[in-house]
Amino acid sequence: MTNTWTDFNDARQNSNLIPKGTIARVRLTIRPGGFSDPAQGWTGGYAKRGASGAVYLDVEYTVLEGQYAKRKIWSMIGLYSPKGPDWGNMGRGFMRGMLNSSRGLSDKDNSPEAQNARRISSFADIDGIEFVARIDVGTDSNGQDKNDIRQAVTHDHKEYAAIMGGIMAPVGYSPAQPVYAAPTQQHAYAPAAPQPQEGYAAPAQQVYAPAAPHAQQPAYHQPQSAPAPVQSGGVRPTWAK
Repeated sequence: MTNTWTDFNDARQNSNLIPKGTIARVRLTIRPGGFSDPAQGWTGGYAKRGASGAVYLDVEYTVLEGQYAKRKIWSMIGLYSPKGPDWGNMGRGFMRGMLNSSRGLSDKDNSPEAQNARRISSFADIDGIEFVARIDVGTDSNGQDKNDIRQAVTHDHKEYAAIMGGIMAPVGYSPAQPVYAAPTQQHAYAPAAPQPQEGYAAPAQQVYAPAAPHAQQPAYHQPQSAPAPVQSGGVRPTWAK
């Protein structure tokens, strides 16, 4: 019989990885690399240039909620590779999905508002952006398994609403029309005017205003519906004596 505390061949291997396919809300933080190329729109020193000449964003993702809250994932978003356009195209495609996810857009939405929401003024606009991501497992430069994020999840996904908990607006973005818009004009409640009867002239409509208090207030509370006021030449009611 094997002693579990002297023979560890059948012990489960510890893994600090988040399982592949996990969907979670994350926050992206750019770790500036000091490289800029204004002709490409890479300003502010956010990009990093490697020894091979490749240019990328060095990013850190923080899981915000759920079982893996506060866990961090480090990755790169490709901007340029001397080997060809594929890496840069993948980076642009990923950032499109990230903006769709953060701003509650369908990838199929090509309305002017959606197109405007997929534009940024600089990488500073996505530094701190929150979106829903599908967590993957890849390998690092040493061939060791590591978590990675290669895909953003948009609101078309059945789990998006529950994870995002509503549409998140990133820094620097103001949607043309908010998800909820309050009524543009609020009306005070006014009861419908009574329909005039034959032989009766309806009084001119007046803005309701509570009656001014009497100079001398009675010691008791008046009923909710006070009798009609005394008309000129009329008889004073008994309650007013």
